[in-house]
Amino acid sequence: MSGYSSRGPIAFLLAAAVLAACQMDTSESEILRAAETPGAPPGADPNACYARHVTPAIIETVTEQVLVQPPQIDASGAVIYPAVYRTETRQEIVRERKELWFETLCREDWTPEFIASVQRALAARGYYQGQAHGRMDHATRRAIRAFQVEQSVDSEVLSLAAARQLGLKEVAREE
Repeated sequence: MSGYSSRGPIAFLLAAAVLAACQMDTSESEILRAAETPGAPPGADPNACYARHVTPAIIETVTEQVLVQPPQIDASGAVIYPAVYRTETRQEIVRERKELWFETLCREDWTPEFIASVQRALAARGYYQGQAHGRMDHATRRAIRAFQVEQSVDSEVLSLAAARQLGLKEVAREE
């Protein structure tokens, strides 16, 4: 009898699924306290938290036919020698890589109660269609991104400015 157990593959698949779920939750790892971040934005409040969103560059391969020698045509219009072309291929940057830093709430502020408030506020504005359950799931992240795109912040991490627009964070008074 072999020492093979049917639980081995199941346990392996379960562990792989748990690891994959951890890797899919990237929004929290994007939230960084300025004092603990070597690449924080210049002049950042060291006690504030920031999120970084990187938009990758878009590079396009362009292929062109370049005329090397024009065709030779006789007086009657007949082609003696056809044109000769060379194929040139190059890479062009269509959109530059962009790195956007913006102030956000710190990790300790992301309580289930606060997340439920975010979900309710986004639902009231038509961005979220679900229960306010207080878990940061894919639907919540998608709704945050849809709301923030209008403010030129293409990120699933809620900016402090967006939280204020949603009425979820107090606006600091200038004295």
